[in-house]
Amino acid sequence: MMSRLLLVIAVMAIAMVEGLKVQMKTEIPSFNKLVTGAIASVFAASSLAMPLPAQAITKAESNSLSYLQVKGTGLANRCPTAEGTASIAVNKKLKVVDLCVEPMQWQVQETVGVSKGAPVKEFVNTKLMTRQTYSLDGVSGSLEVKDGKATFTEEDGIDYAATTVQMPGGERVPFLFSLKDLVAKSSSTGPVKPGFDLSGSFTVPSYRTGLFLDPKGRGTTTGYDFAGALPGLQNSVDGDAELFNENNKRFDVLTGNAEFQVNAVNADEQEFSGVFVSQQPSDTDMGGKAPKQILIKGQFYGRFE
Repeated sequence: MMSRLLLVIAVMAIAMVEGLKVQMKTEIPSFNKLVTGAIASVFAASSLAMPLPAQAITKAESNSLSYLQVKGTGLANRCPTAEGTASIAVNKKLKVVDLCVEPMQWQVQETVGVSKGAPVKEFVNTKLMTRQTYSLDGVSGSLEVKDGKATFTEEDGIDYAATTVQMPGGERVPFLFSLKDLVAKSSSTGPVKPGFDLSGSFTVPSYRTGLFLDPKGRGTTTGYDFAGALPGLQNSVDGDAELFNENNKRFDVLTGNAEFQVNAVNADEQEFSGVFVSQQPSDTDMGGKAPKQILIKGQFYGRFE
């Protein structure tokens, strides 16, 4: 009798636990479904010819979420979007804040064949290897009319992020996704409205800092001048030219170009959003190799203060 009673109690306990699990599952807020739908719709807009998705997260909705609601969803890496087709005049120097730039597609230029003795290069699709920390956010600057054109000048913020993509053959290409020191000019004086464009160049800092050491201990400000097993290569013997760039590290600062087009403006909130295309070089391994050209497409958001 006692054993049967214990068995009944055990069965009841298991049923209570399972019931509690079901109750917990049903009590989880539907926010995860909202996030999944929003992220899916955002990535559906990777083609720049397509309009931004209707279910995109706005700045107000993003600000209303708590840390725990955002944690683990990937929304921290997403840029909000503006809603509306209004216009904002550029009749004075405007302060741009909360500029967020989110890549959605990465392509790397690769030699795909040879035609009439000349290499044929194309941009091929890649696989992102970096965790969701590649968007630029909190970027600020000014927008004003200079020399008859509306000009944006980047001034501060998280304006570059280390990113790595993998090519179809397996090669991994690291680079600093950057908008540092961007100076972008429009084809008009404004106003900022759907169709408003900006284009210009920016700086791409070295992927490695001066304190970085390669696998053989070589660096710029620290480490060895050349690999310990190859001392003769520093004495102008055969082979010195082949390894010159590897032995003589340098801090490369290169340039890239970007184009932006606004497709939504909310005049009440003084915010705007749109799509962008950027082309920039990859890492050079501190001068040891030639950089690859990277084509980046995505969306951006900004606000006037």
